[in-house]
This record gives sequence, structure tokens and C-alpha cells, in this order.
Amino acid sequence: MRMMMLAAGAALATGPALADLVKVDDQQRFVQLVNGKTLTRPFVKLNVKPDGKIEGRGARWDVEGTWSWKDGYFCRDLFWGGDALGYNCQEVRATADGRIKFTSDRGAGDSAMFRLR
Repeated sequence: MRMMMLAAGAALATGPALADLVKVDDQQRFVQLVNGKTLTRPFVKLNVKPDGKIEGRGARWDVEGTWSWKDGYFCRDLFWGGDALGYNCQEVRATADGRIKFTSDRGAGDSAMFRLR
């Protein structure tokens, strides 16, 4: 049920044209983008903290985990409602108007677009 709700939230989200997205290559730039901001999309609110922690809510369940920056990718290990979502390194792209996109499997997998608020 939780996966269906998260998928529904992803289906409702719309993003900018791909040409607006610029790859974030280093940890310092990534931290500048997310520090003090909440990453939001339908049914999801996350805080990615400079100290390597991730906290928030997805649908009605808590999200928690850790992250690090490796070889130009955001690598995270997440738990959602107590269920392990696993470790994955993701490509990060951002727009000038405050959106950030994470694409799993080092840019080859599924993606999720968030607003930075």
C-alpha cells in the first residue's frame, strides 16, 4: 500500500524541461542547495542534512537514513516506515528555480523531482 501511495505521488509531480537541469558534481554544491531546505513533492517532505542524515515523511510514514557523496554521486541508505529501501548512488541535477532531481543507479534508473523550500 505504501509503495502505491508513493507511486501516486510521483505520477502527480511535474518537472521542468530537461534542458533546465544542471548536473551537481560535487558535495559542496549539493550541500549549498539542500542545507536548511525541505525537499518536497506530493506526499513527501525530506530534510537532507549536511551531517549525513536524512529525515522526513513519505505519505504517512517516517523516512530516515544516511547519505554520503562518492565519485560525483549522492549515495544514500534509506528506511521508509521501517522498511529498508537500500543503498543507492544517484545522479543529482538542479534547476535555477529551486528544483532538484535524483536519478537512481548513477543516472541510469528511475528519477524523482523535488522542490526546495
